[in-house]
Amino acid sequence: MALHLSIDLVICTYNNAALLDRTLTAISKQQVSPEIKWKVLVVDNNCTDESAVVVENTSSLTRYLDLDIVSESKQGLTYARLCGVQNTTGDWIAFVDDDCLLQEDWVEQAAKFALAHPDCGAFGGRVILDWVTPPPAYVLKYEYSFAAQEHGLNPKPVSCLVGAGLVARRSALLDTGWINKQFMSDRVGKKLISGGDVELALRLASKYELWYNPTCKLLHIIPSRRTSKKYLMNINYGLGISQIYGDSMCWSGSYPAWFFVSVLDTTQPSIEVLINTLKVLVRRRSGSEVAITLSFVLGRWAGIWRMFYMNGEERRALLGCAKVVFESKPQSQIEQVLR
Repeated sequence: MALHLSIDLVICTYNNAALLDRTLTAISKQQVSPEIKWKVLVVDNNCTDESAVVVENTSSLTRYLDLDIVSESKQGLTYARLCGVQNTTGDWIAFVDDDCLLQEDWVEQAAKFALAHPDCGAFGGRVILDWVTPPPAYVLKYEYSFAAQEHGLNPKPVSCLVGAGLVARRSALLDTGWINKQFMSDRVGKKLISGGDVELALRLASKYELWYNPTCKLLHIIPSRRTSKKYLMNINYGLGISQIYGDSMCWSGSYPAWFFVSVLDTTQPSIEVLINTLKVLVRRRSGSEVAITLSFVLGRWAGIWRMFYMNGEERRALLGCAKVVFESKPQSQIEQVLR
């Protein structure tokens, strides 16, 4: 590589020592060119398990790996990621979840792509779901709930990215103002709150191009407990809320107009899910998919309700904070971001 580049891998973790061990083991096997300066930072978000021991063991067994750990007392993935950004200095920041296994050339491929696309805001690669046990058939319809990401075999601009394996340019992230103000929480302890990934991607997309890079491949491990109907209902409830917040961040009009459109857009799927629920009851069939869809719709209503009762100053700051510059992006991408 002709140019030097620095990239920091930030791994936020909360009581997930067993999978964190696998994540760090995979990272320790990375084959990286000497021109690339890279480090790994684990953010301990109030862990009470053996996570710190896992990091210490990995560090002692793989001395060439520049690995460190810091603590973040504020509970939640968003706070942990912010801590990771504030405690690193690399040109690029890669958010690697504590249940992700990076392919051995992941860092190398990420660095190559960053050098080839120095002006993009962020990029992400293939996120392949690795089921610990085969899930029920209907679960496969909700791969988006597990941050699956697959956009083909060729690099391309995209409108949004999942958080697992998202690589953000530090200067672009600073330019969005996310460092100073975050609007959406994400994974607070065991609570399946979502939205932090969406906020990061949308705020970066409002000013810079986002790219999909298929050469960066990772496996996202999905334990059996995460394939239950209850889990999917909970996560989709959170996704419904985050969709409402995401739409509001991209909104370019007034709050009354946003409120009217949001209620209108949520009413139709509400009617549809009510009709499907009645069909399930009459035919006495499994209603797993209907229940999951209902949870998503209820999440949207909860998001609208929260916006309605939100402090006026906070709401004004949120509305339009990730507006896309329409002149600089194709309409098809704009529509995808708004929806």
